[in-house]
Amino acid sequence: MNDNLNLIWHEHLVQKRDRIQKYGQKPCLVWFTGLSGSGKSTMANALEKELFEKGYITYMLDGDNVRQGLSKDLAFSDEHREENIRRIGEVARLFVDSGCIVITAFISPFKKERELARSLLENNEFIEVYMTTPIEICEERDPKGLYEKARRGEIKSFTGIDSAYEQPETPSISLDTGKVSVEEGLELLIKYLRENGYIHDK
Repeated sequence: MNDNLNLIWHEHLVQKRDRIQKYGQKPCLVWFTGLSGSGKSTMANALEKELFEKGYITYMLDGDNVRQGLSKDLAFSDEHREENIRRIGEVARLFVDSGCIVITAFISPFKKERELARSLLENNEFIEVYMTTPIEICEERDPKGLYEKARRGEIKSFTGIDSAYEQPETPSISLDTGKVSVEEGLELLIKYLRENGYIHDK
């Protein structure tokens, strides 16, 4: 028997449209994807800080942080990676419904994972930011020493080494932090959000 048949979706007296009007922002999910060391967390943190200081309501979900709580029971197999992204997508959907500008930083190597997250949101609420930083630069940075461990065989199914990364075909924004500084990347992101009506000058 499917217990879900006994569940009923409860409508809230306060709706997303009410929050949009009150907060003066268009809620969305800014999804940073790319190899480890490509600059996802750095750019995501910079974006949240800038938006927060401008008075917008934001929340950031980082891959490592989520793995220590919500997804601490998951490993790094393809199946578990997909479940991790499903959970993130569901949490992000709730934050977007609350009126937030949600920012996430996940490798999310598979197209179907990212499309799953996109499918949970309304049209134009999913903003895909592809960090195109080449793997050579990511390995040079190797902030956590993960590439070195993967090359030695100490980490299995590591994206870019022995597990594939499927590049986004039509990302909203592409950033190569090997060529673009954090300040320049941030300027491009803010410009995109402003020009597409997610934020406005306060």
